[in-house]
Amino acid sequence: MATELPTTDSRISPSLIRQRKGGTPLVCLTAYTYPVARLLDPHVDLLLVGDSVAMVLHGHQTTLGASIEMMIAHGQAVMRGSARACVVVDMPAGTYEDSAAQAVGSARRIADETGCQAVKLEGGVDMAGRIAAIVAAGIPVMGHIGLLPQSVEKEGGYKIKGRTNENVAALVADALAVEKAGAFSVVIEGTIEAIAADITHRIAIPTIGIGASADCDGQILVIDDMVGLTVDRVPKFVKEYADLGGVIAHAAERYASEVRSRTFPGPAHVFSSKNTSGGDDA
Repeated sequence: MATELPTTDSRISPSLIRQRKGGTPLVCLTAYTYPVARLLDPHVDLLLVGDSVAMVLHGHQTTLGASIEMMIAHGQAVMRGSARACVVVDMPAGTYEDSAAQAVGSARRIADETGCQAVKLEGGVDMAGRIAAIVAAGIPVMGHIGLLPQSVEKEGGYKIKGRTNENVAALVADALAVEKAGAFSVVIEGTIEAIAADITHRIAIPTIGIGASADCDGQILVIDDMVGLTVDRVPKFVKEYADLGGVIAHAAERYASEVRSRTFPGPAHVFSSKNTSGGDDA
């Protein structure tokens, strides 16, 4: 049963997210579709239209399958289903790395065509200039450091960050660079717990953890992972709060049985010729 679309016009802004540093933890989830956005909107502070959509809904092996057109289409759907949460749309790989001009152009297109409140991009020190340019153009930016899914092929897999002194120093430098560049918050992914906690205490913008630390200023999960819809391996850091995969499979099994036995459709699901006045609702 669908929830009522919230009627409030007081959408949470990036600046309000920024002000939540050190306060009640920020609740964040991914969303890619209109109905899911409607269901999540009353309960979360931030909805991320993640490039994970390429894997979750489109069957790609990595997030590199996401295009800017894909992100815009799903961003538009989430915006239609959301009235309260701050909506952030991922900038897919290949749309911001080459130059500040490319980054600003891509961010402007995403913001203009979706109406989202902010964009997100991956990288720290190396992408600080891109973040600063987008912010200077008037578009809020969420950063993303630690494990970077868009770099998985280059790094040879999903590797947890913060295991060496050199890597810890790089993570801290990335966090400070993202903060200095003007990001309103930063995702820390796949990072040793103590390191993510230390970074959270070092910087003045909220940290959003995913496979990081409970000390982060907020948490985010991929919605399909959280509700048991992931068809492949679920990451260690995911807690499943429901088994919708099992529910859907069981419903399909029952439906198939009833169709094959001709018990569906029954009298309640077909239209009778007794009422000839017309106007029957489907």
